[in-house]
Amino acid sequence: MAISLERVGEIYHQPLLSLVYAAQTVHRQHHAADQVQLCTLANIKSGRCPEDCRYCPQSARYTTATETYPLLTVAAVQQQAIAAKAAGATRLCMGAAWRSAPQGAEFERVLAMVRTVRDLGMEACATLGMLSAEQARQLAAAGLTAYNHNLDTSPEFYPEIISTRTYDDRLETLAHVAAAGIQVCCGGIVGLGETDADRIGLLHVLANLEAPPTSVPINALVPVAGTPLADCPPVDPLVLVRTIATARLLLPTARVRLSAGRQTLSESDHCPVFLAGANSIFTGDKLLTTPNPGEAADAALLARLGLQPAPLTQ
Repeated sequence: MAISLERVGEIYHQPLLSLVYAAQTVHRQHHAADQVQLCTLANIKSGRCPEDCRYCPQSARYTTATETYPLLTVAAVQQQAIAAKAAGATRLCMGAAWRSAPQGAEFERVLAMVRTVRDLGMEACATLGMLSAEQARQLAAAGLTAYNHNLDTSPEFYPEIISTRTYDDRLETLAHVAAAGIQVCCGGIVGLGETDADRIGLLHVLANLEAPPTSVPINALVPVAGTPLADCPPVDPLVLVRTIATARLLLPTARVRLSAGRQTLSESDHCPVFLAGANSIFTGDKLLTTPNPGEAADAALLARLGLQPAPLTQ
C-alpha cells in the first residue's frame, strides 16, 4: 500500500527522540538488535566516467586526484573478496565508473567476477551504471545477490546535482533489476545542499517503489577537491540519524546501510545512528575513492558498542 508524501513528512519531522525510539522498536521486530552486516566495496574500474554528478571525483569532467584504471581482472577481484571475507565481510559490492554497463568482453568479465564472489560463499552486489533488461537477466543468472543504483536525492532536487542521466533513467534500471529477480539496493546522499523536503521526497520514492529495496545505503557527502560540491559543509550527524530512522520505519525489513562519510563521525555520533536502525557498514580503508575507517577502527567501534558482525544468512 502506497504511503503519502505527507505521511513520510510527519514521520520525519516528529521529535527526534520519539523518532529514534520508534525506529529502534521496529528494528528489533525484524532484525537482531546487536548485529551489523559488514560489507566491502571494491572499485573494479576507476574514473573517466562521462556523467556530471556534482559530488563524484570519478567524473571525467572534473580535475581531481582520483586514481584511474581500467576494469580489473577476475583474479584481482577474487583476491579482494578473499581478503574481505577474512576480515569478516559477508558481502562484496563491486563498483565500476560507467554511465551504462558495457556489452561484450568487459561485461562477461563482470559476470565471471560475480560467479567468483558467490563461489566464495559471499553475497555479491554490483553497481555498474544503467542496465538493460537483458543485462539484468544475465547478472541474475550469474548469481548476483543485489544491484545498487542510488536515486541520490528527491526528484525535484536531482537536476541540481546531475544533468546527464534523468531520474526516470534510474527508475528504469531499478525496474529491470527487480524484473530479473535481483534484490534492489537503492538509497541516497545526505549533505548535497538539499533540504528536509528533499530528504523526505527521496524516502517517499524509495518506500513506494514497486519492488521496495532490501538494501538502503544512506551516504553522507564526502566533499572532494575539484568537484563542484567540494565546499559543502559537513553533514549534521543528527540529520543523518533522522534520515536513517525514517528509512527504518518506512522499510522495516531492509538493511539500512551507513555508507560513505563515516570517517567524519565520532564514536558518539555512530551510536544514535545504530539506534536509529542502521545495521550495516562498509569496512576497509576506502569506499571507492574516499576515505573510510579501517578494519581495526571498525572492530574497536563495534566492540565498544557491543555489536557483532552479522553472519551470512543465505
